[in-house]
Amino acid sequence: MSDAITPEIFAHLVDLAALELSPEEAEYLRRQLNNQLKAIHELEAIPLDEALPVAARGVPYTTAISQLPRKDEWKPTEKPEEIFQQAPQFDDGYIIVPDIPTTKLD
Repeated sequence: MSDAITPEIFAHLVDLAALELSPEEAEYLRRQLNNQLKAIHELEAIPLDEALPVAARGVPYTTAISQLPRKDEWKPTEKPEEIFQQAPQFDDGYIIVPDIPTTKLD
């Protein structure tokens, strides 16, 4: 299997992530990512029975050993100003976050 992440693809990813890597660091990380992808492909190749129960962390999920997941419910906070005081910037009830630099892909 050839490397899924070529030097060109990796350079593009590094550019998108705005990383500064030496050539040695870049090649090391690219090899490591390709090794991870190879391991994932090996795991995907393992035949599994469709009747196999869904498992979390290798332990089958049953209500006998696990609580049911809680419902996602929105609950307003009593003192939102305390949260805003922790934010670097906020305005009119909104937390202001810096822009994320982007590059248009061809």
